[in-house]
Amino acid sequence: MLITEFSFIENDNFTFIRLVGGSGPYEGRVEVYYGQWGTVCDDYFDINDADVVCSELGYSGATQYHCCAYYGQGSGEIWLDNLACTGTETSLYYCSHRGIGNNNCGHYRDVGVVCQGIMC
Repeated sequence: MLITEFSFIENDNFTFIRLVGGSGPYEGRVEVYYGQWGTVCDDYFDINDADVVCSELGYSGATQYHCCAYYGQGSGEIWLDNLACTGTETSLYYCSHRGIGNNNCGHYRDVGVVCQGIMC
């Protein structure tokens, strides 16, 4: 299974994002780390949200996003739901959402993305 990860320091805490289960490092189920790995729900997820994911991983943007656990169901927590990014945020955590860990979702709704461009 391919996993693409990126980390950055925010408020002295490490925050991670990765893509899991894709056929290459540029695609997969979106997972974020908040004490443990968890997934992102596809509720209201759109190309702006996907662009933020891909930018955070060092790509130029996203070409597609997939609902409904297209890259398989994750496990553990569902950390983010009802994302509403503008596309300019530097992290999913800066996008509007229900609150970390606050969701009405199941893993059958885990979102995935396909990124484009060369990783920086």
